[in-house]
Amino acid sequence: MQKKVTKAVIPAAGLGTRFLPETKALPKEMLPIVDTPTIQFIVEEAKKSGIRDIVIVIGKGKRSIEDHFDANPELEQNLEERHKTDMLESIRKTNDMNIYFIRQSHPRGLGDAIYTARSFISNEPFVVMLGDDVMEDKVPLTKQLMDSYQETGASTLAVKRVAHKDISKYGVIDPSEEVQPGLFNVKKFVEKPSSEKAPSDLAIIGRYLLTPEIFGILENAKPDASGEIQLTSAIDTLNKTQRVFAHEFKGRRYDTGNKLSWLKTNIIFGLQHPEISSGLRTYLKDLGKQLSEEDMKQKK
Repeated sequence: MQKKVTKAVIPAAGLGTRFLPETKALPKEMLPIVDTPTIQFIVEEAKKSGIRDIVIVIGKGKRSIEDHFDANPELEQNLEERHKTDMLESIRKTNDMNIYFIRQSHPRGLGDAIYTARSFISNEPFVVMLGDDVMEDKVPLTKQLMDSYQETGASTLAVKRVAHKDISKYGVIDPSEEVQPGLFNVKKFVEKPSSEKAPSDLAIIGRYLLTPEIFGILENAKPDASGEIQLTSAIDTLNKTQRVFAHEFKGRRYDTGNKLSWLKTNIIFGLQHPEISSGLRTYLKDLGKQLSEEDMKQKK
């Protein structure tokens, strides 16, 4: 019987330079999808998967993340007195989670952020959940990885097929065989290969289940040319001494890692939001007509 996975690490110490100037004062993880900070979706996925202990690795200027997940008795009392039940429930969704914070002193990459959480994790398997990816499926992706671990006892990464032209943006797996539907043995893990040299179109997306042996590898890892400790490289080293599987995610992935994808995600979620869906749909139809007319004029 494998150890039960109960802990998650959410790295949130990055500088968020793709969203400057907004992220000069506001953490990227607090950028909203309609009315909910992106990091809230990640924590809710952890909760739905059965995780109750989370450590969020933060850096300088990230205090608002701590404030967001702190209880606010005055606000809760005000909403309760005004019978704003829906609003009250929305801010209490994660009140029963154990959420801790660790400071990464310098932004030295994802691998270093994970290593910072080693004392919290101790000698247990754990999940890593990146804030740029919001996942949607009947069974949460994190739970899918946890279920896979209970069967295999091995570290498992989430992967998803992406367009070949975009593969250079991702870490990629070189699969050896599909041991069962959607679960791959992996020869090696490659960080951001060119589209010509990519071994597959299976890109590593923002969910990992790792065994604690990863910390020994991260401790001895050398920074790359940019001065960062790469998690993908550490996982490739781990794969040389114990199996690491790749689990293909078939659900929906919403990317919030750059301005355009974040805006697209907001539109999709806005069209599903009960308060604004109707008005947004009408606006988009009108905007579409306006843009078509402008394109026609330009062609003339």
